[in-house]
Amino acid sequence: MAPVVTAALGALGPLLGKLADLLATECRRLKGVRREIRSHKAELAGMHGALIKYTKLENPDDQVKIWVSLVRELSYDTEDCFDKFIHQLGDGGSSDGGFKEFLRKTARRLKTLGARHGIASQIDDLKLRIKEVKELKTSYKLDDIASSTSGNAAVDPRLAALFAEEAHLVGVDGPRDDLAKWVMEDENKHGRKVLSIVGFGGLGKTTLANEVYRKIQGHFDCHALVSVSQKPDTKKIIKDVISQVSYSDEFKKDIEIWDEKKSISKLRELLQEKRYLVIIDDIWSIVAWNAISCAFPENSCSSRIVATTRIIEVASSCCPGPDDQIYEMKPLSDLHSERLFLRRIFGSENCCPDMLTEVSNTILKKCGGLPLAIISISGLLANRPRVKEEWEKVKRSIGSDLNKSQSLKGMENILSLSYNDLPPNLKTVLLHLSNFPEDYVIDRERSCQEVAESYFYELINKSLVQPVDIGYDGKVQACRVHDMMLELIISKSIEENFITVVNGSQTVWGNSQCSIRRLSIQDIDQELASELAKKDLSHVRSLVITASGCIKHLPSLTKFETLRVLDFEGCRMGLVKYDMDGMENLFQLKYLSFKKTDIRELPSGVVMLHDLETLDLRITEIREMPSRIVQLTKLQHLCCGFQQKIPIGIGNITNLREISGFYITMSSVGAVVELGSPINLEVLDVQCEESQECNSHAEMFHSSLCKLGSYKLQSVCIYGSNSSLFELLDSWSPLPSRLQRFGMGTPYCFSKLPQWITSKLTSLAYLDINLSVITEEVLGILGELPALLSLNLYTNTVHKDRLVLQGRGFRCLKEFFYGPFDEGAGTLVFEKGALPKLEKLRLWFFVSMAKAYGFYLGIEHLPYLKDVHVFLQNRNATSPEVEAAKVAIRDEASLHPNHPRLTL
Repeated sequence: MAPVVTAALGALGPLLGKLADLLATECRRLKGVRREIRSHKAELAGMHGALIKYTKLENPDDQVKIWVSLVRELSYDTEDCFDKFIHQLGDGGSSDGGFKEFLRKTARRLKTLGARHGIASQIDDLKLRIKEVKELKTSYKLDDIASSTSGNAAVDPRLAALFAEEAHLVGVDGPRDDLAKWVMEDENKHGRKVLSIVGFGGLGKTTLANEVYRKIQGHFDCHALVSVSQKPDTKKIIKDVISQVSYSDEFKKDIEIWDEKKSISKLRELLQEKRYLVIIDDIWSIVAWNAISCAFPENSCSSRIVATTRIIEVASSCCPGPDDQIYEMKPLSDLHSERLFLRRIFGSENCCPDMLTEVSNTILKKCGGLPLAIISISGLLANRPRVKEEWEKVKRSIGSDLNKSQSLKGMENILSLSYNDLPPNLKTVLLHLSNFPEDYVIDRERSCQEVAESYFYELINKSLVQPVDIGYDGKVQACRVHDMMLELIISKSIEENFITVVNGSQTVWGNSQCSIRRLSIQDIDQELASELAKKDLSHVRSLVITASGCIKHLPSLTKFETLRVLDFEGCRMGLVKYDMDGMENLFQLKYLSFKKTDIRELPSGVVMLHDLETLDLRITEIREMPSRIVQLTKLQHLCCGFQQKIPIGIGNITNLREISGFYITMSSVGAVVELGSPINLEVLDVQCEESQECNSHAEMFHSSLCKLGSYKLQSVCIYGSNSSLFELLDSWSPLPSRLQRFGMGTPYCFSKLPQWITSKLTSLAYLDINLSVITEEVLGILGELPALLSLNLYTNTVHKDRLVLQGRGFRCLKEFFYGPFDEGAGTLVFEKGALPKLEKLRLWFFVSMAKAYGFYLGIEHLPYLKDVHVFLQNRNATSPEVEAAKVAIRDEASLHPNHPRLTL
């Protein structure tokens, strides 16, 4: 792996690589320049070694911090200098041969007197700064400082499994059962009740609310969980609730253009006659509660609201009625604290060596019953040698703040320990998360653009970030940073001059002696935008904008001349008014995202970004891709909204690994043929509708798919209803040997299983397929797929007979979704031994058909089941029959030893 920029070492790693490339090219003929570059490389290599040494110090003094900061800034400026110089010498065109080849092509231009004078002048300036930094190191006598080397302990593999159980932390069961009982009692009163859980950050309010929600949600007609945070967007919150409680696409039609008033009105309409359960998490003000609570009607259906907050005054405001209740969170008891602590480290509460008992008790006392503090410290100790001296060192480092008060400052000191114990690469990943505001759900792919995905999971193992959604393959799809951890990350980011966060009145510009290297704009008004415009932004490498509204007031792109990352994702309002002039000058840009924005036209300068690797246009108003986009030959990820034509010449972009959003039948036949050319393509998502004008589209796309089957294709999703294409797919060959995912976003149903399904698909983990006829024989064939983890099975035919899933096959399946188009599907029943690893089940249950066999599913035979979602189809069934079906299914779920979540 090539060296990457880190918070600790700045750009020194990549810079030394570039200087080595310069020395290896024809620059060696320019004796003076070569000599200076060699001198630079030698001096910077020495600083690189010293920097690695100093970043391992446990408690570096101020002089060390100052020198480290100077070296980091020097490395950034030196890399920027060489990047700009090389670009100015070249023609700005693409170079398939990479950095070295580009230098070979432009080396002769260095021989001109003007070019040599320019680089000599810049090198002289850098040489002077290097000399000053070197002399400062000597005058500070930094080499005399005794260093402390902290080893990079391997991630404890047990932590991943333990983390999954942290949703039900020790000490939660009792309060959960008590609160669940209170919420469910007095159902005969039929009035709405509110439960407010109050306590300071880190005590587990959200965890407790989630556990109550999990335990009782199956007793309600609909349910939702939303987070509010300090600066709530009421309209967004209400729409989030609507999306969770309504499965009707017709009801949610045009939801994106609803204003706040209409959103509230539609939610009240939706909930008026339903028994609902809503968790409203993290309310910071009475104003926020009043704005949100008015959307939930005071009906007579025994509805319930559970609210969490840190402020007693807000909790009281949430519970004005005599039937409402406030529950005040308490720290964990000594017994529960010890159980949590020891399970996290040893996997059992009975495995602590006697020699560590005393120091463990002292550490637990300092943690003061704070679950987050206990998790953080235990995660730290789990990766340390089980030696008393090591644990004593951790104990001494904690300090005495927690003994004074259970304050946020004490929590920060606890969390700082975990941060300081991280190796430089993980610190860098963690600091990148300060790009996103509080309660922001951070997609794994978005947060790992510059770092290895494995780092993301290490942070989860260490409980420094919280997983939000775990997929069928066990991968965490997204994460959220605890607000207390986020405070720590932001403070460290300011200290390291890593990311400057613009967040309204909380904005801190950092050290005025340091340039702004990365910029995260999370909340900004016109006044703050004007202040930002006065800053020197020419050194900003990464610009991430999660704010909307005042985007049009942001400084011009011409000020951001060294950008590598430009991310507008989620800026739904205002981006269309932002001036994109100057985009073509961002010659170092590698990542550009307009995902989920209101932009309507791709800036013309994008086609000049020859180093661009990712272009994300999903969920935008852009409907046409410029033809010159195919000149961006370094593109690896080209993600569009649907209904875009495939650009002619796409076959020239041989580095492409992901293509999504193109409309096959709107594109030229030649472009469809070219779609089979990118030899590195791994992911292909396209739309292909019926076409009367061009019957050859399906044939050409099928041909391209077969061609891609010989390369690296791993994932294929096809949206649309082109029956000709799906008929051709029956003979897909050669089949991609690495195929892991196949999906159909279409109502079209195969008349029978495609031939390729019966082939040896040893890697297929996800299958979304529609079949007209589903039989036990079909289920048997699908059950033989050895790596299948998730199966979505849909049908358009009414199956009146009961289908039995027998006790064989599907040995790895974790998710099973079974349902109809219109009035299809029949009743499923699971035999003993069926789906031995299944965790999530979603199916349609036709009451009128099932009554002939009895309302029985056999979920008792699914030993790992955690989540059951049953869509009751009531057509042609009487009310008593529907109620009997509900009772039978609930009884099955309640008798299951796992007590799976049940949603009816």
